[in-house]
Amino acid sequence: MEPLLTHKATRLNLLDIKTVPIRTFWITSIAFFICFFAWFGIVPFMPDVVKDLGLTPSQKWNATVLAVAGTVFARLLIGKLCDKYGPRLCYTWLLVLGSIPVVLSGLVQTPMQFMICRLLTGFIGASFVITQVHTSLMFASNVVGTANATSAGWGNLGGGANRLGMPIIAAIVIGAGVAQSDAWRYSMVIAGIVCFTMGLVYYFFTKDTPEGNFKELEAKGVKVPTTKKDKVGFMEAIKDYRVWLLFIVYAACFGIELTVYGTMDDYLQNTFQLERITAGNIVLSFALMNIFARTLGGYFGDKFGKLRGLKGRVWFLAAILIVEGLMLSMFSLATGLFVGFALLIAFSLSVQMAEGATFSVVPFVNRKAIGSISGIVGAGGNFGAFIAALFLSSKSAVAEKAALIASETLGAETAAAAQSAAAASAVSAGYLVIGGMIVISGMVALAIRFSTEDEKVAEVELSKLQPELVRIDN
Repeated sequence: MEPLLTHKATRLNLLDIKTVPIRTFWITSIAFFICFFAWFGIVPFMPDVVKDLGLTPSQKWNATVLAVAGTVFARLLIGKLCDKYGPRLCYTWLLVLGSIPVVLSGLVQTPMQFMICRLLTGFIGASFVITQVHTSLMFASNVVGTANATSAGWGNLGGGANRLGMPIIAAIVIGAGVAQSDAWRYSMVIAGIVCFTMGLVYYFFTKDTPEGNFKELEAKGVKVPTTKKDKVGFMEAIKDYRVWLLFIVYAACFGIELTVYGTMDDYLQNTFQLERITAGNIVLSFALMNIFARTLGGYFGDKFGKLRGLKGRVWFLAAILIVEGLMLSMFSLATGLFVGFALLIAFSLSVQMAEGATFSVVPFVNRKAIGSISGIVGAGGNFGAFIAALFLSSKSAVAEKAALIASETLGAETAAAAQSAAAASAVSAGYLVIGGMIVISGMVALAIRFSTEDEKVAEVELSKLQPELVRIDN
């Protein structure tokens, strides 16, 4: 079989949309954005959902947990499917099938139906892995890190942009004559239709590689990644302790970012007595950091790698994780809005930089199993979100019981205020503990070690790449 031809892009020229790599970069970034937009699209409407479906606080938390649970397994599976069928078909089917539970979320009538839809909707979170695979197939080694980090950051932006976008959609449908109480339902249906449409765009306007689709290349006798090779890589990956340390690290950064996306709206409203739209805009500012913060983390990881080798990448990763944990802990103790907002932005910057720094280390753990390692580490992010959501749920359940007992001697209005205060206090305490665990994770990251041979190989690669980059720039 002939070797795979290489027409990968050596620059991230965002305006060159006529080329397959750049067109794919834009489409995969937009698809990732839409998946995260729809995945967390229900969050701005949770007060309406709770009222409409009669959700208890426990059921509300269970829905949050289920929304991230399915993604853990989906991310582990999707990488192998990409190797077998190509990222184009995998993304097409993910968007088309993922649109179904998104649409059904707007049609549910019972709490159980809602939670099932949240579980199934969580599968579209696997879009991260497909985006990373597709950009890796489109860009050369000198720019693939930047392309991966940028597409991931811009896609993650969808998880916060819905705080502004979904209320706008709701306002439009209300203006069209829909009852305000049903606006959240129509908004979710529209989000699902957008997902389905994007699946069709992905199918017709992208290719698996710059040379063509996997099926076409195989017909021509061109070599493409094989599932057999992937299985060998996966077995090697799960035996390497560094993979599981990075699994924990990514759980402590991306996992916590997902958790904050899902809980921050209510926390801001209950703690600082903000209106829903104001709280949503603050969360949106959190998400806007994805435009550059994750790329910044990868950039500094590369810089420290040049200065101190592979251990320099690990040192920076550990340092930014510790900063992330401290910022979240300090935010949990903030009682003033302006101080809290500043700390939230600092946390946002550091958590997203930590995500970029994590994937500046991943490619060097085992070059023969990069795909498998990326899948395992990526799943760690959703596992972290799952555990954090369970933890916050348990804290809130205890606070709920205490508030209910106290409400027996209070009026309805006073009891409602007491329950909101108890919920905010529980999440605050949870954030404080989680922040401490993140700091510990940063210290644990220092246990990631590279051999002298690994350091020499990386140094040789860098020395060979420098002349190539000069030629490219000229």
